[in-house]
Amino acid sequence: MDVTPVSVNWFPNRRCNYECSFCFHTSKNTFILPIDQAKEGLRALSEAGMRKMNISGGEPFLNPTYIGEIFKFCKEDLGLESTSVVNNGSKVTEKWLDQYGAYLDIMAISCDTFDVETDLKHGRAEKGKATHIGRVFEVVRWCKERGIKVKLNSVITKHNFEEDMNDSIKELAPFRWKVFQALLLEGENNGVENGALRDARSLLITRDQFQSFLDRHREQKCLVPEDNDAMKDSYLNLDEEMRFLNCSLGGKTPGRSILEVGVQQALQDAGFDNKAFIERGGIFDWTREKVVPPSIEW
Repeated sequence: MDVTPVSVNWFPNRRCNYECSFCFHTSKNTFILPIDQAKEGLRALSEAGMRKMNISGGEPFLNPTYIGEIFKFCKEDLGLESTSVVNNGSKVTEKWLDQYGAYLDIMAISCDTFDVETDLKHGRAEKGKATHIGRVFEVVRWCKERGIKVKLNSVITKHNFEEDMNDSIKELAPFRWKVFQALLLEGENNGVENGALRDARSLLITRDQFQSFLDRHREQKCLVPEDNDAMKDSYLNLDEEMRFLNCSLGGKTPGRSILEVGVQQALQDAGFDNKAFIERGGIFDWTREKVVPPSIEW
């Protein structure tokens, strides 16, 4: 039976300017598809039923024109319901938002803590500069001024599971706050001796510790929790060569590229669990409100 790739997470490039210790998609290469090939793959996904396309990384805004043109293509040519980008906020500019913001439904910003020291412990910084938290507030304001929906993504570790983020979350007021339990992936963040660039083993927390964080923030209606079980196999992740990544064995095994074998053949390699996707709330209110120009009165 054919799988419909309703929502796809694409990692077009692995480069990043931060060094987050829990990262599970690290800077192993600098490859990026020529944009015409990328559009060909996205068109095939759209024809197979894709309704939402999310770009993640790496840091997507290290390639600002590339992703901007991709979002424009997804909206103008493919007519997708939703486009979104997960990023750290450090490279977003008002100029980019003015040029491409109309083609973006959701700006998802990674923000794990509102404590500077915790951010530095996590490596959520560029060259050790503690500017991330202030930047998050700035980018959120820019996006809201332009009608772009704001989402926050937080990874919960041993350094932040006891933090109370309620006041800051209320101030930022995202429409969706995704809270992830720190996850180990083979070959990505499980130590140098295992061929990984990052080591998150010392950051892991128990399910009870994760639950204690959720309980502390249960009044936040935007909160969407994901523990390790909820994350497993519930995402269609597409790598820089447009190969689906199978995470079912604890790593991320790339299959065949949709550019070579087509979408349905490539999906057979994905290890995707559609039921888990639905159960984790994979489909939600993901389209921004249309901006209606004011009527002209003569």
